[in-house]
Amino acid sequence: MIDLSGVAAGLPSAWSSTVLAKVGDAAVKVLRMEDTPLKEESHSHDEALLVVDGTLPLLVGGESVTLSAGQMYVVPAGVAHSVPSGSRGTLVIIEVPED
Repeated sequence: MIDLSGVAAGLPSAWSSTVLAKVGDAAVKVLRMEDTPLKEESHSHDEALLVVDGTLPLLVGGESVTLSAGQMYVVPAGVAHSVPSGSRGTLVIIEVPED
C-alpha cells in the first residue's frame, strides 16, 4: 500500500515528483502541488494527470481546465500545457517516459 498524500507531503519541494511504481513501460509518479505557476511545456508522449486531493487549474492548448479531487485529464502528446496560479494538493502523473 502507498499513501499518496503522505509521500507527496514528504517530498523536499512542491512540483518535485517521485516515481512510485512502474506498470509495464509506464511510470506512476506523485507530487505535491502548490500555488506556484508552472511554465508551458509539452511532451512526446501522452501524460495522464490525476488529482488525488485539492485542485489543479490547467491551460491546455490555450483552453482552461480545472480538475478537482478524483478527476483525471490526459494531455495528448505534443500539446502545450501549463499550470497557472491556484493549484494545491496531491497529483499523480502516469506517463511513458522518453528513453
